[in-house]
Amino acid sequence: MLTLASASPRRQELLRNAGIEFEVLAVDIDESRRPDEPAVDFCQRLAREKAEAAFARLQHDAVRSQRPIVAADTIVVLDGDPNAADIVLGKPADKADARRMLQALSGREHRVMTGVCVMAPGGRSMQIEIETTAVFVVEISDAEIDDYVASGEPMDKAGAYAIQGRASRWIPRIEGCYFNVVGLPVARVFAMLKALRP
Repeated sequence: MLTLASASPRRQELLRNAGIEFEVLAVDIDESRRPDEPAVDFCQRLAREKAEAAFARLQHDAVRSQRPIVAADTIVVLDGDPNAADIVLGKPADKADARRMLQALSGREHRVMTGVCVMAPGGRSMQIEIETTAVFVVEISDAEIDDYVASGEPMDKAGAYAIQGRASRWIPRIEGCYFNVVGLPVARVFAMLKALRP
């Protein structure tokens, strides 16, 4: 049993489908990006801060504090250099923001990054890793974007799209882990959890 420091239904479904037992502990942190913070650092920092926030809430619980904690943060990065202050797309603030993001993604490649933090039972150690997947998007017309935004699907997704939903029609290929684009690189998480075992 582990603690998932996320309210994301997609992450929960991915863990459930993989047969990994968990309980959910949603945490609330400031997800603002620091000035000139590289995308990789930003993504990893948020994952770490989510894990730390979860542990802070559980540390006095004798049972739950002895479970590993998994926290993650997924971002969409334009312009391809993960070590520079690239354009980072989080969740859209409103429909206009979602439309702007989709127009920026149309007809180009982008990268989806998920920072994963696994904290060992009792908070005795933590691992932080990053998974990156290249995603290729065809040209999307303004009418298609408007229709998609009106569906409501983009509104709680990094980059304003769900690869497992209606947006799948515009993504002819990816390079890397599909589940990472959905929100959690399951194989990497499983490997990190296995590494905790003595």
